[in-house]
Amino acid sequence: MDDPDLVLRFWKPHGVMTAFTDRDGRETLADHIDVPDVYAAGRLDRDSEGLLLLTRGKNLRTRLMRPDIGHPRTYLVQVEGVPDDAACRALERGVDLKDGRTRPATVEQLATPPDLPERRVPIRVRKSIPDSWMRLTLTEGRNRQVRRMTAAVGFPTLRLVRERIGPIDLDGLTPGSWEPLAPEAIAALRASLTEAEGSSPPQAAPRRRGRRSRG
Repeated sequence: MDDPDLVLRFWKPHGVMTAFTDRDGRETLADHIDVPDVYAAGRLDRDSEGLLLLTRGKNLRTRLMRPDIGHPRTYLVQVEGVPDDAACRALERGVDLKDGRTRPATVEQLATPPDLPERRVPIRVRKSIPDSWMRLTLTEGRNRQVRRMTAAVGFPTLRLVRERIGPIDLDGLTPGSWEPLAPEAIAALRASLTEAEGSSPPQAAPRRRGRRSRG
């Protein structure tokens, strides 16, 4: 019988859909992962890269995807321009987006670019504007949140690589590669979720618009 607690860590390359099928024939997880009955615990946009966890365990997947748990995700973010102190402080405090104010984040400006493989499709840069890198840790996962946050403070995202989910990171992987987590790594992941659940403040009920709401 297949192991229901199987968890894979995968480095999703740029251009890959976070799904196993695509009606438009675009590259998907199935082009890289041949393990049956695993499902992604969360998403990365097609134009984003980095760590994706997949599992057969419905409970673990549900916990990883719950929006009310402040479980940390860390991203390497290349932005257009060099954020000043005011922009960094704004990201740290929380940014007002159309769907509400973001939770406080941790921001680290990097003096040198991170050691990453070249992206399949080179980023579009403007010679007249410098670019820079930061490490951004969030405790929520709204749609295209990092890109919207950096744009809101005036520094559009050029490249986005998720390097860590809780205690699990990309070390030892290359774009397109994957491996199963060892039992002790799965235990550490579960422990980090339990810790986040215990420290998360109560969340207000979402505002409803009109007569219908979406679950």
